[in-house]
Amino acid sequence: MSKGMKGAVIGYGGAFNMGRAHLGWMQAAGIEPYAACDTDAKRLEVARTEFPGIRTYSSVEELLADEAVDLCVVILPHNLHARIAIQCAEAGKHVIVEKPMCLTVAEADAMIAAAKKAGVMLSVFHNRRWDGDYCAIRQAVQKGVLGDIFQIEAYAGGYGHPGTWWRAEKAVSGGVMFDWGAHFIDWILNLTSASVTGVNGIFQKRVWKDVTNEDYALATWRFSDGCAAQLEIGTISYAPKPRWRILGTRGALVDEGKEPFIIYTAVEGYQARLQVPYQKSDWGAYYRNIVAHLRSGEELAVKPEEARRVIAIMEAAERSALSGQTVAPDYS
Repeated sequence: MSKGMKGAVIGYGGAFNMGRAHLGWMQAAGIEPYAACDTDAKRLEVARTEFPGIRTYSSVEELLADEAVDLCVVILPHNLHARIAIQCAEAGKHVIVEKPMCLTVAEADAMIAAAKKAGVMLSVFHNRRWDGDYCAIRQAVQKGVLGDIFQIEAYAGGYGHPGTWWRAEKAVSGGVMFDWGAHFIDWILNLTSASVTGVNGIFQKRVWKDVTNEDYALATWRFSDGCAAQLEIGTISYAPKPRWRILGTRGALVDEGKEPFIIYTAVEGYQARLQVPYQKSDWGAYYRNIVAHLRSGEELAVKPEEARRVIAIMEAAERSALSGQTVAPDYS
C-alpha cells in the first residue's frame, strides 16, 4: 500500500468520543483522518470542528462509495459490528472493528470470510493489550517469575445501575460479559499459548429489572495444559476483590487495580513480597502495527481469529449457563 493511507470512522458518537480518539491515533501513526460517517448531523459538525477539512457522510453507503477511503473503523453498537464490517470488506476497504468483535461466533466467521474473499485486512481494536498494568503482569508471567501458572482469576465489578442502551440492552450489547469482559478474556487468553477445552458459566438476573443485560456473570474455563481461569463481572457486587489473582508453582501475583501490584514468592527459602510498578500504556502501538502491516507486511498484532476466540468463550459461557453443563467452545 502506498504511503498516503486514508482512514475513516463509522460512528462519531459522543460516548467517550471514540471517533475523535481513533482518528487521532490514526493520524499519529501516519494515516490521514480523511472521513467520518454518522447519522447525527450534530456529531458530524463536531467532527468537522475537531478535524478541519475532514469529509463527512450521513450513510455508510455514501462513505464506501468514496474510492479514496482505504481503511474503515467501525465504532457502533455491538449488534451492528458484523453487518457493517462485512459491508466495508465487500467494498474493498480494510476494516478495524471496536471490541467486542461481534455477538456470535457465526458472525465472526462471516466477517473473517468476507475479509479473506475481498483480500482486505480485518482486525479488532483490542487496544488494552497495551495497558501498562497488563503489560507488566504479562511480562512477569512470561519471565517465569511465578513458575507454571495453574490458576488465573480476574474481576471487574461493583454495585450500580449498568446504564442505558448499548451497555444495558442484551440485543444491542450482547450481555454483561460483552463490555469489560471482552478485554479481560482477551487478556487471559494472551497469558498462555494453551487452547481452551471446556467452559462453564453462571449468569444471574436479580436486581436491575428495567434493563435486559444480566446483573452478574461468572465464567470459568480449563486450558489444555490444566490451567484454570475465572472471570467474574457484574453490577450487583457490593464487596471488592482484587482485579487479578494469578497463582503459579513459584509465586503468586495480586493486583488490586492500582500501582504497584504485588508478587509473593520465595528467595533462598525466605518469603518475599515484591512491589512491581506498571509500565507505560501505549494505545497508539495498535495503529502503528496496522500501518506497518499494511505497508510492509509486519505481522498483525490483533488477528481476527484471536478476537473470534473471545466471542467463542463468551458464547460457550452463556450456553453453559443455560444448560448447566460444561461446553467445549468453538475455539480454533
